[in-house]
Amino acid sequence: MADTNKADPRQAGDRHRKQVSRRRFLLNATVAGAGAVTTLLFPGLNRQIPGPALETEGSPTQLAGDGYALMSDASHTGRLLRWRGGVVEAAENATKPGLPPNTHTRNGPPYSVPATQQWTMVIDLEKCDGCAECQVACTRFHRIPPGQEWIKIYRLQNFEEATPYWFPRVCMQCDDPPCVKVCPVGATFKREDGIVLIDQDRCIGCRFCLAACPYSARYFNWADSPETPEQKAEPYDIEKNTPHRRGVAEKCLFCPGLVRQGKLPSCADACPMNAIYFGDRNEDAVTNRIGQTLGLSALKAQGAFRYLEDLGTEPRTLYLPPRKRKYPPPPKLEPLATVGKGD
Repeated sequence: MADTNKADPRQAGDRHRKQVSRRRFLLNATVAGAGAVTTLLFPGLNRQIPGPALETEGSPTQLAGDGYALMSDASHTGRLLRWRGGVVEAAENATKPGLPPNTHTRNGPPYSVPATQQWTMVIDLEKCDGCAECQVACTRFHRIPPGQEWIKIYRLQNFEEATPYWFPRVCMQCDDPPCVKVCPVGATFKREDGIVLIDQDRCIGCRFCLAACPYSARYFNWADSPETPEQKAEPYDIEKNTPHRRGVAEKCLFCPGLVRQGKLPSCADACPMNAIYFGDRNEDAVTNRIGQTLGLSALKAQGAFRYLEDLGTEPRTLYLPPRKRKYPPPPKLEPLATVGKGD
């Protein structure tokens, strides 16, 4: 009598072939769907390296036909790869349709600058009174759209008995910036002088950099800029991120255009408490708006610290601790009255 519980090997083989075909169909559909987007964003892809393989019933074989997929390349931070016809190509010099030639050239200013100067900022929390004049000046100079605060001012208190103080958070201009590492198209990059910039000609709005920044110092433009038609018609300035665009990332930039002119960033120049210092690490000196120049190494010896330094991002923005207040403490906030039931 035949064993009715025993599986038919021919049926098992048919099921296996159907599963392989289904997997291959889903893979091709996924790859083709990703390719439609990638083709629009990165038409000028070059550099061929060996393509991926698909494990089938036999030995691994190269994928056939045309398709696209986003992949990583650990040999080059920020490189975006695509697969097409069994090869992988790098989008290292890709340009978007309609942009002028050499839009993404990194061989000259403002993309590439001499490394002779290494810019840094020091904020004295002992002097800062929370007036937000730095924030106002930054917003005015960069024409920052509503809803963004490239300089965000926090009211902090280390413990209950301590006096509250103000903490201006700018971009930390990290020497090991997570935002640069995760950008798939090289839109975020660090110049030789230490300033991290965003090329909005390249930015695809993926917001990976916003998620990677541990300081919440990046913002995303969700809407069109309220700039005037004349301002929107200006040539794009990567050192100011103006005119502003919808669907791209933005942040504090250390005002490299002003720095190149020998001026302080707009926030430091506007601080009435002279609490923001800016200068060159190579010269071991930082200066505030009234020309007071201090030695950077001396400030470090006095306890200057880097915010969330244990994360390993190597910030270039330092803070002097709020030891002796140079201004009246912030007013004590009264607790809200408890509303009883039935009120």
